[in-house]
Amino acid sequence: MDKPWLNSYQEGVPAEIDINVHPSVVDIFTKACEDYAALPSFTNFGKTISYRELDNYTNHFASWLIHEAGLKKGDRIAIMMPNLLQYPVAVFGALRAGLVVVNTNPLYTDRELEHQLKDSGAKAIVVVEAFASTLSDVVNDTDVEVVITTRFGDMLSFPKSMLLNFVIRHVKKMVKPYNLPGSFSFKDVLTKGASLPAVTAELNHDDLAFLQYTGGTTGVAKGAMLTHGNMVANITQAYHWIVVDDLEEGKEIIITALPLYHIFALTANCLTFMKLGALNVLITNPRDMPGFVKELKKFRFTSFTGVNTLFNALMNTDGFKDVDFSGLKMTLGGGMAVQKAVAERWKEITGVPLVEAYGLTETSPAACINPMNLQEYNESIGLPIPSTDASVRSEDNVALPVGETGELCIRGPQVMLGYWQRPDATAEAIDSEGWLHTGDVAVMDENGYFKIVDRLKDMILVSGFNVYPNEIESVIAMMPEVLEVGAIGIPDEHSGEVVKVVIAKKDDSLTEEAVKAHCKENLTGYKRPKVVQFVDELPKTNVGKILRRELRDL
Repeated sequence: MDKPWLNSYQEGVPAEIDINVHPSVVDIFTKACEDYAALPSFTNFGKTISYRELDNYTNHFASWLIHEAGLKKGDRIAIMMPNLLQYPVAVFGALRAGLVVVNTNPLYTDRELEHQLKDSGAKAIVVVEAFASTLSDVVNDTDVEVVITTRFGDMLSFPKSMLLNFVIRHVKKMVKPYNLPGSFSFKDVLTKGASLPAVTAELNHDDLAFLQYTGGTTGVAKGAMLTHGNMVANITQAYHWIVVDDLEEGKEIIITALPLYHIFALTANCLTFMKLGALNVLITNPRDMPGFVKELKKFRFTSFTGVNTLFNALMNTDGFKDVDFSGLKMTLGGGMAVQKAVAERWKEITGVPLVEAYGLTETSPAACINPMNLQEYNESIGLPIPSTDASVRSEDNVALPVGETGELCIRGPQVMLGYWQRPDATAEAIDSEGWLHTGDVAVMDENGYFKIVDRLKDMILVSGFNVYPNEIESVIAMMPEVLEVGAIGIPDEHSGEVVKVVIAKKDDSLTEEAVKAHCKENLTGYKRPKVVQFVDELPKTNVGKILRRELRDL
């Protein structure tokens, strides 16, 4: 197939990558721990652990899982925690033991957690005490046999560990009563594991590494089966894409505010930057914006990843403009569309472009990224990364020419094996030629750059014309009085649907008339919102994606 994007690659980026350099994610991890042993790996709440310490902790954790817990290669283990030092220890320890990691949102409701544990058949779970009550309510109805509990401060030094645990339990009262008889303490597990024989499972590209559950915003959450081969491929692809800039091994500091249980932060921050020997600054509660800004001021960080809503919220927080951005080399935005107004303001404040990337849980996640030497926001998701094919296709699954709009399809070594125990859903998503149908409407230009128009299912049909919410949202976000905006279609007896926008104000003076006047200047008639609703806050997922489904319920 024709690949015009290769001509737009930044110098030094290969067209293809060799995924056989590493047999597994564990091989990448252990090599990083060996090469960068004395360097800091992760820091959180003022405590930093080196790559050597991380290597030791994961060894102890893996040994306990096999020798004490009796788990075996291929068993699933759920990890339910925010960004804490325990997370990389648990994840890499589990992978070393040959287990399959089921990343689990700690804010899940009883129903969501029970579904994920049952669906995955998880035999073990690591849970932070503050979220253990949810597990307590459902664990007896699942296959979970081994429960490991941990507290926020368990990997910090004394007395800070004791103080933080006291505040979480007695001041913030985050720990609700729970009953998990026979559970094990994370600290005790590491202590016991230190005296047990070392364990490193034999793994190859075909072995499952993660069951990464999709958001389930349109139905029941499905587990994307991501193999070690998928993950090795995507880490290698992303590594070759970003190192052509001025990133240096052993000298990078990356801000990790998105939760590591989300595929974007897991692959980009945790895994790819580990290959660089970087220090990961773990932000446990990025919703505490003043606290987040305070933490940023402690580091001369070099890289930053996030989603549009996170960048927007930071820039509207007092003190953010006073952060030291002199070391910042790269800002990567993904997970949702980056809005032009946000990207332009980010560069104005930080001096660094906000580079947009695109991916899905099903692609481990990176599929397209803009060149790292991009100087200005270009409204594009970038170019297919090495060893990745991308195609805009019709409803009949026929490749469309340059400039025509259709469904974006992706093919490459990072595309998932399929959905866990859902062959029908897998067949719907991945066709016989290996194309993953993303459900995103896109267009490609003559230089191989792709632009997402919108989600197929979010498209609004006004009198037979396609209206894409992303375009409406991007236009309204240009208004300085707007904090956040979401656009949806609502039924209309004359035109089938009309556009409705839901807005959170930055300035109370903003009126419906002003919004409509702005849209009249920037949008053709059928795209203009007929209904404007103001709210205090827009409903979002745990990583900040606006939930259009919930906007419809307002």
